[in-house]
Amino acid sequence: MDTKVLYVTAIAIAAVSGGYYYYSGKSNKLQADSARSMNYSASNINLTQTDEHGKLYIRAKVDRLEQDLQQKTSQLNNLNASVYKDGRLDATFFAKVANGYNDNEKVVLRHDVQATKIMETGQMVFRTDELTALPKTREIETDKQVTVESPQAEFVSNGLKANLNNGQYEFFNIRGKYEPKS
Repeated sequence: MDTKVLYVTAIAIAAVSGGYYYYSGKSNKLQADSARSMNYSASNINLTQTDEHGKLYIRAKVDRLEQDLQQKTSQLNNLNASVYKDGRLDATFFAKVANGYNDNEKVVLRHDVQATKIMETGQMVFRTDELTALPKTREIETDKQVTVESPQAEFVSNGLKANLNNGQYEFFNIRGKYEPKS
């Protein structure tokens, strides 16, 4: 047999084999890409989470969750969450809609938002239309109007920045009344 025929046959076999492996691998990649871009949804969710010491950290109830794994976003309807610190109730959050970004590193609560901070002297309740929460750092903020009710004061602020860890609150353009305990 002529060597030229052997080379052509070898090249033809290599081309067919290479094409097969190339296209079979590419089709698997396309399947993986389409699986990664899937959206998930669930209804009537009850969540209980503990911290690294086994103490209760968060309890949440959500009517509906939609999650996009590729964009790392989520949307929750009728979020009702309770956050615990050292196993004791520390704060509660309610919102008709909550959008989570970057695997819920940032959560934006919207529509009839109510956040309640539990204190030794009572509760401090924040009501607003939109509130951004950073769960890892336990900070909340908004540039929207906030109604604040506490045992010592009732007022309206045109914005809020708060650190729930150390109890520092920053309010902007406050109008209301303050009654210190005698």
